[in-house]
Amino acid sequence: MRTKQKKQYTIIDLFAGAGGLSEGFIQAGFYPIAHVEMDKDACSTLKTRCCYHYLYAHGQLSVYHQYLKGEINQETLYGSVPTDIINSVINAEISDSTIDSIFQQIKKLAQNKKIDFIIGGPPCQAYSLLGRHKKDMDNDPRTLLYLQYGKFLKEFSPRGFVFENVPGLLSSKKGEHFKNLQMYFRELGYNVYFKMLNASNYGVIQDRNRLIIVGWKQDEDFGYPDIQTTELTATINDLLYDLPNLKAGEVQQISCYSHSTNQYLLESGIRLSDDTFVTQNITRSLNSNDANIYEYAIKLWNENGVRVKYTDLPAEYKTQKNEKSFLDRFKVVDGNGKSHTIVAHLSKDGHYYIHPSLDCCRSISVREAARIQSFPDNFYFEGSRSAMYKQIGNAVPPLMAKAIAESIKTQLV
Repeated sequence: MRTKQKKQYTIIDLFAGAGGLSEGFIQAGFYPIAHVEMDKDACSTLKTRCCYHYLYAHGQLSVYHQYLKGEINQETLYGSVPTDIINSVINAEISDSTIDSIFQQIKKLAQNKKIDFIIGGPPCQAYSLLGRHKKDMDNDPRTLLYLQYGKFLKEFSPRGFVFENVPGLLSSKKGEHFKNLQMYFRELGYNVYFKMLNASNYGVIQDRNRLIIVGWKQDEDFGYPDIQTTELTATINDLLYDLPNLKAGEVQQISCYSHSTNQYLLESGIRLSDDTFVTQNITRSLNSNDANIYEYAIKLWNENGVRVKYTDLPAEYKTQKNEKSFLDRFKVVDGNGKSHTIVAHLSKDGHYYIHPSLDCCRSISVREAARIQSFPDNFYFEGSRSAMYKQIGNAVPPLMAKAIAESIKTQLV
């Protein structure tokens, strides 16, 4: 739930993406000095979110709402907050050639404030199981981005850090990458702890496993934080029930809720009590053959609890020759349970994320995907539809991030 609380501890968010991790930390009371991200659209999303937090804190949310409704443009929104708020988003790739410049920008923003924590996780595709099938990991520079992360630890000497990544980091190159990462951080003066966490244990209606590494200065070691779990009783149907029932191809940039809120949406902070409209109900169009497959898959799942395999489809629906791999390429989100993991491939197509309602017969919308990732409804994504899906799929669920941040905050003195 959104609260006005004094922001005492500072963070730098590296490889920030759309800001899911920092959103959770901000909700827990941390203050972001800077976000560093190479993707231009994600940086625009971060800037817009920074405007939201500033305007909320200063009782000027009407300006933000004007932007969401299209009554003012982005330039006017960004001009409504201090320049440092916009400049806190640094659009740059973190590399040997850029890192000194990034350091200088952060120091200017910090104005001699101490950096308490560094958070973030380098791009994880190189460590994913799918990524290993695509390219030689030894030649993928993304596998060594933890070295750049460490340079920020050395430069700013925070009390600790949170490093998020996919489970595959533990086993990539037979565990060598993770072993080297631990050794490197210890050499920099940090004790390293790690656990595999599932987002569904922290209020997120999604089965999403992530490796969360926590490091502490060796002279101030609190160990792994005791992160409070939440018993999840709500389902995807509870999560989506008040959103407009759109058909494939429908786009509603602004729309009214179809129902009043419910307990889960209020307690999670996804829909606030004063939210009067919702944005970015943007859906994909669908050709007639895929529509037939979606209908077949939805019926099979909802009526029999069976996941359709491509080989089981009626012959007239099959258009691809590959019947040996990716047989689950059409997958319905479980309306009566939790979603399977949202990933960035959602930006390519929606076949793996079919809406559970036969009345919709489409893949999930931008706003529905954002909710499954636990982003609040007032979180606005910039860029094309594909860019929005990519940002959402790559993000750390804010509710999970908030649970991590709150547990860390109790350890700090």
